[in-house]
Amino acid sequence: MKCKINRNAAKVLKKMLETEEAEGKMIRVFVSEHHGDHAHYDIKLDTPTENDEIVKTDKDIDILLDKRDAFLDGVWIQYFYVPQEEMIITNSSMGHHHHH
Repeated sequence: MKCKINRNAAKVLKKMLETEEAEGKMIRVFVSEHHGDHAHYDIKLDTPTENDEIVKTDKDIDILLDKRDAFLDGVWIQYFYVPQEEMIITNSSMGHHHHH
């Protein structure tokens, strides 16, 4: 499975991982809603299960993805400061994106 993170998102995710709540946990990208041919994505702190693949990124952040969900393969996590601050998770291979 593949996952990309832009530089801004890496900064935000690293801050999440530095909190007390994150101790012993990792960043998980998951599908919050399926709509037939597309999905909506979200992120949370979680621990790996036997169904997960730990995907190493070029930003030194490991991401948990559930191997059973094809909508997760190829996600791109981006964070933008303008026009407003927001996390956007997209998957171009599935043709849809979701504003987090």
